[in-house]
This record gives sequence, C-alpha cells and structure tokens, in this order.
Amino acid sequence: MVVTTMGVPDETGADPHGPADPCGDPFLRTRFAIPALPATHLRRDRLLGHLDAAPRTPLTVVGGAAGAGKTLLVADWAATRGTPVAWLTAQMADKGHGTFWAYLLQALRLAGVTLSAEVGLPAEAGRVDDALLTRLAVELGARAAPVTAVIDEYDRVTDPEIADQLEFVLRHAGTGVRLVLVTRTEPLLPLHRYRAAGAVTEIRNDELAFTPEEAGDLLALHGLRLPPDEIGALLARTRGWAAGLRLSALAAQGERDPRSYLKEFEADRTTIGDYLIAEVLKRQRAETQDLLLRISVLDRFGPALADALTGRADAELILTALHRENAFVEDLGYSWFRLHPLFREILRAHLRARHPGLETELHRRAAAWLRRHGPLGETLEHAAAAGDREAAAGALVGDLALGELLTGPRAEPLAALFCAMGSEPRTPATDLVRAARALSLGDLDRALPHLERATRELEDVATRPVQGPDGPGREQHRERGDPGEVAAARLGCALLQVLAARLAGSPSRAEAAARRAEELTREVPGRLLDRHPELTALLRAHLGAARLWAGRFTQARAALTAVTDHGRTTPAASAQVRAPEPASPVGTRTPAAPGRPSTAQVGEECLAHLALLDHLDGRPGRAERKALAALAAADHTDPSVLPGVGPAALVLAAVATERDELDRAEALLDAPPDAADARQPVRDPVARALHTLVTARLLLARGDTEGALEAADRTVAAEEPSPWAEAHAALVAAGAHLADGRPELAVKLLTDLPGEDPLCLVGAAQAELAAGRPAHARDLLARLRPQSAPGPLIAVRSALVRAELAGAEGDREARRRFVAQALREARRDRLRRPFKEAGPWLRPLLATPALRPLAEGWLLPGAGSPDGTAAVPEPPPVIEELSGRERDVLVRLAEMMSTEEIAADLFVSVNTVKTHLKSAYRKLGVNRRHDAVHRARELGLL
Repeated sequence: MVVTTMGVPDETGADPHGPADPCGDPFLRTRFAIPALPATHLRRDRLLGHLDAAPRTPLTVVGGAAGAGKTLLVADWAATRGTPVAWLTAQMADKGHGTFWAYLLQALRLAGVTLSAEVGLPAEAGRVDDALLTRLAVELGARAAPVTAVIDEYDRVTDPEIADQLEFVLRHAGTGVRLVLVTRTEPLLPLHRYRAAGAVTEIRNDELAFTPEEAGDLLALHGLRLPPDEIGALLARTRGWAAGLRLSALAAQGERDPRSYLKEFEADRTTIGDYLIAEVLKRQRAETQDLLLRISVLDRFGPALADALTGRADAELILTALHRENAFVEDLGYSWFRLHPLFREILRAHLRARHPGLETELHRRAAAWLRRHGPLGETLEHAAAAGDREAAAGALVGDLALGELLTGPRAEPLAALFCAMGSEPRTPATDLVRAARALSLGDLDRALPHLERATRELEDVATRPVQGPDGPGREQHRERGDPGEVAAARLGCALLQVLAARLAGSPSRAEAAARRAEELTREVPGRLLDRHPELTALLRAHLGAARLWAGRFTQARAALTAVTDHGRTTPAASAQVRAPEPASPVGTRTPAAPGRPSTAQVGEECLAHLALLDHLDGRPGRAERKALAALAAADHTDPSVLPGVGPAALVLAAVATERDELDRAEALLDAPPDAADARQPVRDPVARALHTLVTARLLLARGDTEGALEAADRTVAAEEPSPWAEAHAALVAAGAHLADGRPELAVKLLTDLPGEDPLCLVGAAQAELAAGRPAHARDLLARLRPQSAPGPLIAVRSALVRAELAGAEGDREARRRFVAQALREARRDRLRRPFKEAGPWLRPLLATPALRPLAEGWLLPGAGSPDGTAAVPEPPPVIEELSGRERDVLVRLAEMMSTEEIAADLFVSVNTVKTHLKSAYRKLGVNRRHDAVHRARELGLL
C-alpha cells in the first residue's frame, strides 16, 4: 500500500507539520491509518474473494454488529491490494460537513491521489461548497485508474446532508472511485437505487459469521483444538460472532481446562460481557435499555409481547431500529425477533442485578399475554418460570392439551415442568394435571381424589343457575372465563375418567365417560380439537382397551383401528393466526422425537392391542406382524434386541410359546422394561392379565403343571371380570390337570365357563376324550360356531381333537385326514405346541409316509433322523444364530414373496428387508435366495 508520509505525529496522534482541518487543528493521523492485524487474526479467503469482486461495483457495504470482524476483514483486504487505499475512520463525522470532507480529502491525498488546488479544502467546519464537491467529482472521474476509499465506522455519519454529498460525488465520479463503507447500521445512502442497478457489493452480518471450519482454525491459532461437536456448541452460543469467539478463546487460554471453560463460561462474568455492555447496551437510550433488559426473559418476542412487558407502546419502532442497527436483535420474520444468545445472557444478569424480583413478574406477564396470543409451549415455560402453577395448569387444560401429559414427545418435559412446581393451589385445572400425572404412572389411588374433586367443581360450574334480567333462570351452562376453555377442561376431565375406568377394569364406566366426552366435543372450539388430535386418539385407545377387557372384540377393534388409521395423517392446522410454534418442546431446547406426531405413541399402543385381539382370535401370524410393527414404530428396528414387557412383547411371547420357542418366550417375558414399550400403566388389567396368562402358558409348556396352576389362579384386580381372561386362565389350568391325569377337573373348569369360547370348547372336548366320553366330545365340537375362516390356532387344535375322536371311533382315514389338515394349517405359522400337547397317539402317526412330508423341516427334523435310518449328513451348524426378524424374512422368502411384499407384510422398508437378507445369507453361508431357504429347511429353521 502506498501512503504519503507528511510528518511524525506526536503523542496525541496529530501531524504537527501537515495541513489543518477547517478549525485550524492538525489532522489526527490515526484517522487515516489502516488498523493493524492481531497475531491471531484469521484470514478468511471466502470473504476476501467477495471483496475482490468489489471493484466491479462503485459501492461496497460491509455491515454487521459490533465485533463482527468488519474492520479487520477490510483492513486485511486493503493490505493485500497492490493499489493505494484511502482509509478514513469517520469519528469526526459529528463535527460538521466541512470537517468530514476535509478529512476525506486528506485521506485521498495520503493515498497518493493528486488533487488540484482548485479543489481546495472546506473553509468552515459546518459547511462545504457545492463547487468543491463538483470539482472533486470531475477530477476523480478523470482518473485512469480508480482509487479505493474506505470509510470505517460509517454508522457515525448520521447527518443526511453528508450522505447526500457523498452520494453526489460517488455518482458523478463514475469509474474513478470505489467506495467501501464499513458500518454497524444501514448506511445513509439510497441503497435501493444501487441494488436495483446491481451497482453495490454487500457483505452482511450473516456472511461475517464464522463457519465451523473457520471457528476451528481461529481456535487453533489460540492453541485450542476442539472436536466438531464442541465447536458446533460454541458456534450455536456465539452465532459465529467474531468478537465472541476471539474473547472466549483468549479467556480459555488462561484456564486449566479450556474445553470445559468454553462449554460452561458465564458470559456476564467475562470480557464478552464488558464488550457488549460498552459497545451495545450503553450506546442505547434509557427507554431502549429498559426494553432490552425486560425482553431478555424471552426466547423470542414480537412488538406486542414486548409492550406487555414494558407497559409502553413503542416496542415496534425500537425493535426495528435495533435490528437495522445490528444491535444483536435478530429478525425471525413475521414481526418476531430474538436476542443474540450471549447478549441475552448478559442482559438477564443485569436485569437481576438492577431490578431484583422483576424477572418473576416479567415471566408472569409473558405467560398471561402468550396464553391469549401465543403458543402453549412458551406459555407454560413462562408460567413455570414465574412459579405460577395455577396459570400453567389453566393454560394446559384450557388449550385442550391435557392429553400431552399422557402421550407424545412433550409428555416427559411437561411432567418435569409440573413436578418442579409446588403443591398449591387447588383448582379444577391443577387437580386435573395432578390426576393426569398419577394416571400416567398407573397410580389410580392417588389420581382418583383429584379427579373426583375436579369433576364436582366443573359440573357445578356447568349447571349453576344463570342470573338473567328477570331473576334466576333455568339451570343451563355458564362457564367462568372463556367458555371454550371451560368446555376443554370438562372434555379433558372426561378423558381422564375413561382412562381411570380402564385402569380400574370397569368397561361400563369407560363407556359412560366416553359418551360424555362425545357430547362435550360439540362444545369445544374446533381449532382446539384440530390442534390436539392426541385427545381424540387417547379417548379411542382407552375405550378400545376397556372394550377389549370386556370381551367386546368387534367394538374394541373398531375403536383401536380408528386410531391406527387416522394416525397416518395429521389434522389440518388451525386457521387462527398465532405466533409460529417453536421447534423445541417444553422445558428443553432440543427437540424430542423429531418428526413423530403427538398420536404416534397412542398408535403404537393400539397396534399392540390389535395384535392381542388377533392372538385371542387364534391368528398368531397376524398377531406377530402387528406386534413387531408396534415395536418397530417405537424405534425397535432390531427385534434381536429384546423389548420390555409391554403388550407387544407379551403377544410375541405368546406366539413364541405356541411355536414351542420357549427360550425366546421366556426371554421376552423376563426382559427389563424398555422406555419404548413399557409405557403401559402398571395397573392396566389387560396387560397384567396377558402377562399372567403367557407366564402360566409357558410354565405349562415347560412341564411345570404346579407352577402353571398357581400362575393361572392369580387374580387381576378389576371392577368387572374379563370373559376372555377367565376363559384362557381356565384353559391353562385345564391343560395342567390333563397333563397330571385329572381330566374330570379339566372338563369341569371348561364347561362351567359362561359363553362359548372356541378354544375352551376344543379343550373341553379333548378333556372329555381323555375321560373316555367321546360322545360328549363330539357334542362339544358340534357347538363350535361355524366360521368362514377360523384362526389357524383354533383350526389346528380342533382338527387334532377331531382326529383323536376319529381314532377313538376307529376311523383311521378320517384321523389321517384331520392330522394332515392340522399340519397344513400349522405349517405357515409354525404352531408346534398343539402337536406336542395332543397326546402320545400322534407321534407314530406323524412318522407315517403319508404325513411325514408335511411335518418335516418345521415340526420334525430332516428325513430319517427320528428312527436313525437313512443316515443323512448333518448340515454344518450356523455360525451365528439368526435374529427373530431374519427368521421372519426367511419364512416369507420360502413362501415366494418378493422383497416388496415382505416389507409390506412386516411393516418395514425394502432396505430393511435387504439388510436382514444379507445378514441371513452370511450366517447361513449362502449367496442366493433359493439356497437360503434350502439351508434353513435343512437346519429346521423353517
């Protein structure tokens, strides 16, 4: 760079031998000096390249917040140019037009620009002649090579007349000058004209922010090397702000553990705080400072919310100005803003120091405003911060969001939020919240007092006489406050009543509460129902579970299927104009379960209960597919990782037992609870009964008849008995008595049951045969209701009993035909237990040439192995056990299903099927589908 030396400055920075400004004072040479770069300066080539394009336009604007690195960037660029740069720091802009132009002319001369005597110098500090500006523009325009002029701190130019004069010279100098403005604020120039003409190069705050790579390089210059995730965390906190990164790095250099310091430093106790207070906060007017301190309690804010916190009406103008001035106020769009994270930390610390106790009041005001105009999540955050449990509970219940305490991605954060608050006060809303929290844990005893008190108070509000103009009128609905909110509270109350009835095992009470809920939905604003689909889903799910307990399978399936079908789509968003919802759930800045709708968890539970219905209907294949789909939806992508003992896992254990895969069934029963599948309330009678029955069934299959009887005799506490739970318990007990040679007890257990469960009728017929009464057995089989397509388990067991009956009556052909029918029905689902429990008469029959081919490979080992004849070389063992899902894929592969069909049948993606196939090929030591099926059959896996 070429700089003309005009003397040696003294300690004040003035040049004693140079010319003087219009006031006669020597020029301060520091105003013309290009700032020196610190030793730890990071050259940012991407921004220098942007500045290199500046000569193509007459105007360049580098604008950003204090400490954004504007000046050092332009200084670095100026130092690398091969042509002179005139540099002016515009700290004298407030001393008048003449003084400003005198300094700018001096900067040009110091850069080697020769100006004629006709241009001259301003004679007065407060004015400049138009003739001087005209001659300056003409002489600059006549230059063969343009001069680059940098004006740093241009935001100090607040006089529109100086801006007009500068624009006049720039416009008429043509290609003779390239002007670079370094500024914190939008410069006083008609930028719209330059932008429209493509005559301006701009580098703004966002572009000045450090990238992760640049931040890593900058920290390395300070001797700090951080992994990418820690760099990302620091960038999120600093928003890539140059001064924040540099000051943080400098402070960390003096710490024993720099990495921990950069994670945990308190901004208000560092030089960052001093910098922002001096350079940003203290530069503002008193009203602006007060606004900034008050809005520091907010994650984001609009003018109306800010006004609610200040009690004034000037927030819109102030916020717009602060954003335009790059004063660490970021524009989010739609008239919403947020503070830079570090600036917010510092402001909150100053708020607490200057105004003790005000922070709580500001949170309370914010919660009140947001309850009317903002999203629920932020309302609850501020109510919680204010310690106002009543406001938080009222907002949650009034917004119809009570279901979010029971299910969905915000359930845990909401529970933590309310758990951290005190035990008072007692209102219907707080009682409902307490009841919901208790019910979510299955604690019916703790929930009922709160629920009953809330029910009484809400019904009192709903039926209180209304005082009309002519005196008391008839009883009709009258709500305190907003009618929609009270209706929402009553609907939330009905939801909890359905859940409480389900947990108590009272389907009749659940049905009555569901009818009340249906009526109340007509009183609740549609926008609330649209915004909270989880409430409707929960009502249907709990009602479906209650109906399942009652044995009303068709009605239960209808309610549960309604949830799983509708859960695939989300309701239309409300048309009401509100603040955009934040991405983060309540109480955390990290999204919980991104992409999962609020009804996803309810859908998983309903899918598990639908699996149970298929199991009770004797359809193990369908039951298994739905149970696996429920686990997969709950992020169990690998079935080899055993899930917790929830309904889906219990159904899988029941299916495994019928397949005689007893170790797998036991592992499923004994697995520790898992967060994804153990969400069922511990007092849910359906889950408890299913666990008892599967345990008893497994003990019976293991030959522990005494243990099976004891397990089957365990009573599940419920207000109303469950017909299927009693029937299946009796079926297990009857099996134990049969195994111990007590057929009469088995007959009595099964024939005394109300109703006619198909499996119980088949079991009773088997017991009658064991007691030597074939005629009674035939009568029982005749009572089986005709079904167009009975479940495979029912079909297999009934066919085996018919076969045994035919044998007892001497009809060998019918016996063989019924056994063949049972084998064909059982093969697809690999139902082995019915054959092992049929009795000793069956084993010789399976070895006959007519039936053996139907049993080989899945019920019996390979050919010739039972009697030791026709020795076949045993295939090499599998190097590694196949997972459950790999075996499921192989079964469908053997049925000639395509990859796409397997994926659809298992409710997984095609890529997941391909992954399981590759793993199965590796374990089986094959490379093709046909070989995999053949090898699996050799090993008895199919």
